[in-house]
Amino acid sequence: MAKGPQNAISPTREEDFPEWYQQVVRAADLAENSEVRGCMVIKPWGYGLWEQIQRQLDAMFKETGHKNAYFPLLIPVSYLEKEATHVEGFATECAVVTHHRLELKDGKMVPSGELTEPYVIRPTSETIIGAAFARWVQSHRDLPLLINQWANVMRWEMRPRLFLRTAEFLWQEGHTAHETAEEAMEETILMHGVYETFLRDHLAIPVVPGEKSEAERFPGALNTFTVEAMVQDRKAIQAGTSHFLGQNFSKAAGIEFEGREGKREHAWTTSWGVSTRLIGTLIMAHGDDDGVVMPPRVAPTQVVILPVTPKPESADAVLAACQKLADELKAQSFHGDPVRVEIDDRDLGGGVKNWEWIKKGVPVRIEIGPRDLEKGSVALARRDRAPKDKAFVPATEVAASMAETLQSIQDGLLDRARTFRRENTVEIASMDELKSFFAEDQPGGFALAHWAGSPEDEDTLAKDLKITVRCFPKDPALRGEPGTCIGTGNPAEGRVVFSRAY
Repeated sequence: MAKGPQNAISPTREEDFPEWYQQVVRAADLAENSEVRGCMVIKPWGYGLWEQIQRQLDAMFKETGHKNAYFPLLIPVSYLEKEATHVEGFATECAVVTHHRLELKDGKMVPSGELTEPYVIRPTSETIIGAAFARWVQSHRDLPLLINQWANVMRWEMRPRLFLRTAEFLWQEGHTAHETAEEAMEETILMHGVYETFLRDHLAIPVVPGEKSEAERFPGALNTFTVEAMVQDRKAIQAGTSHFLGQNFSKAAGIEFEGREGKREHAWTTSWGVSTRLIGTLIMAHGDDDGVVMPPRVAPTQVVILPVTPKPESADAVLAACQKLADELKAQSFHGDPVRVEIDDRDLGGGVKNWEWIKKGVPVRIEIGPRDLEKGSVALARRDRAPKDKAFVPATEVAASMAETLQSIQDGLLDRARTFRRENTVEIASMDELKSFFAEDQPGGFALAHWAGSPEDEDTLAKDLKITVRCFPKDPALRGEPGTCIGTGNPAEGRVVFSRAY
């Protein structure tokens, strides 16, 4: 896409991708760092995007039979101790509450009232939700139990990056309990598919769905399934995960029920989640050197109308035309919802307002001025095209064609992301090829290679090449036929995806 003026994003993606990302978040007014190290303030435009993600995902969850609930922020340390593998996986990231009040001493507030048992601010809620499930589940008739929670969590992140990694972030976490292992695995796969569909159809991000290796598995899970996105610096982002927990957590929490034959049995459980990391993934997947590019389905505002009023005497007529068009657009439907429209009538120069909306990534910008009124047309610009690329459209045709325009943008973003991923995915036949592909002076991407290595072998690759096994891909075309592991020489069931990752 064409580069904008001096107030567009600097540096460019090619010059310094990490810094470009930080500048885009700021320029688009999505979020900012807070006074608490590692935490962020999500600003209205960023939170509006999260609200659309939350609303649309929540509808998909409810369509599959899940209901929302809320559980405590604080988890007793003793709950975590019941599941040793789980607590070990999160131990270094936990924020711990040890006191319940403050007292003023020598002009400073100091903690007092030490708790008899410390609490952990939830890094994830398997243990405390498991305790609730143990109370709720008594019989096989109480199953399946399908619960989702929208909440905040905290993992003490030492190297924060807005949206991608922050100490506190927003997410949803689904937790379910089932009568049989087969039902629990069906649930795990179902929700894995929901994430794949949402990323593709709503965020216009093609993902590689697959199963995590043992080294990358969620702590305490028997199987972890992931959706891996490639962003524009060719790194991977784990965009969502779904976990088959077996009976590990149910045994630790005592989730038991009377089975159909009268025997006491432990439930089979799952958990699954996505977070505000999706916003960072969206920015990195679609953004350009002028800012964010919003997929229309999740854009907080899909169309912004910019009145052009060079003379006070024309202002009333222009604003009236803008309001009329806004009403006509709101009467149109896009994927079952009214088109989301905003009129920006702030007392600012037209160029300034135009570039603000370009940076924010609003899908469609419409300018209406006195000359447009005379001609009966409007100037329409799409965010997926160059900033100065405008089409003059009859005012009477804009609303009727808007759903088609928005879908065209949505489809185009997905096609462009698919092409980028395809062009940066290679098949690797040897360890030397793998090392060459991920050499420091190479851009990298997704490498498909046969692999049957151990967690220790993966750890060596992570240290030497700074890459990890992202997943065993579900797609047969990516997985390929059985072959020989490039690392161990042992038989491998198929290829895995190697990549550098956030």
